[in-house]
Amino acid sequence: MRIGPHALPNAVFVAPMAGVTDRPFRQLCRRFGAGYAVAEMVAARPDLRGTAKSRLRGRHEGEPGPFAVQIVGADAAAMAESAAWNVARGAQVIDINMGCPARKVCSQWSGSALMQNEALALRIIEAVVAACAPQGVPVTLKMRTGWSAAQRNAVSLARAAEGAGVQMITVHGRTREQGYAGEAEYETIAAVKAAVRVPVVANGDIDSPEKAAAVLAATRADAVMLGRAAWRAPWLLRQVAHYLATGRQLAAPLTLEVRSALLDHLHAHYALYGEAAGARSARKHLQRMLGGLPGGDAFVQSLMPEASALRQWQAVADFLMLLAERHERLPGEAPIRSQVA
Repeated sequence: MRIGPHALPNAVFVAPMAGVTDRPFRQLCRRFGAGYAVAEMVAARPDLRGTAKSRLRGRHEGEPGPFAVQIVGADAAAMAESAAWNVARGAQVIDINMGCPARKVCSQWSGSALMQNEALALRIIEAVVAACAPQGVPVTLKMRTGWSAAQRNAVSLARAAEGAGVQMITVHGRTREQGYAGEAEYETIAAVKAAVRVPVVANGDIDSPEKAAAVLAATRADAVMLGRAAWRAPWLLRQVAHYLATGRQLAAPLTLEVRSALLDHLHAHYALYGEAAGARSARKHLQRMLGGLPGGDAFVQSLMPEASALRQWQAVADFLMLLAERHERLPGEAPIRSQVA
């Protein structure tokens, strides 16, 4: 699997998720076997590019390459300028967001709203490719199957994007109208794969090794991309990669290994955001990753008022040590209220 000049170790990717896929989380996913991880989207508008939040999103020190930045916007010139700005600061891949279904993004005619205007979408793609070409930086595209069930135009947009120089296309198997509701469909992804020669990545509802294999078989895609499932259980990435490579299930990770990885992740998280802000923003990660473990939901709820990064870290260390004393390998997860929410 390659993206332009970049060879990737496997075909199991982590989706860009706003507020989630920062540098510490991407490093955690790489530690558990992800072949590729895309940074959370950054706005192309110059007045938003220099904010503290945007600067943090652009941090990639110590991260294995290729470092991919996803940009979002509705103006071709601004998107091209943003691409060049990020490349100058170390981006090795630029990903164009035409898949975000959020109302505040689509109301600006950005994200998946661009699928309603293929002419504008193509102008943006052409401008971004032209901005990245002098540095040899590949441009990729992430999109949905279409705006609505009546407007599934992923195939035509994929063909146009390939013709404009995009080097990889990721398709989430839902329309913008669906948001994250219902079930993903893979027929459109298969049609995109059949229509283009560049690598195609299948995204949507991939939450187990068996599902990843089934989606690849159904779509003939070149790779799979996990989003919410990888946030809940980053160690799933290793299990998916192993199953795709060997056809055999990998045992659950050792609980002490998960403990070490999550504690290191918290350290990196606090270092990036500062202890006070880091303790607050770490809560959503702890809720996702620990909530489904035995006793995890009650533990996380009890930890929510904790404002000290040191006490939060120690509480997680103690909880996972007690879990390791009872379970050598990480026990199976159960669906819980916080994960559904």
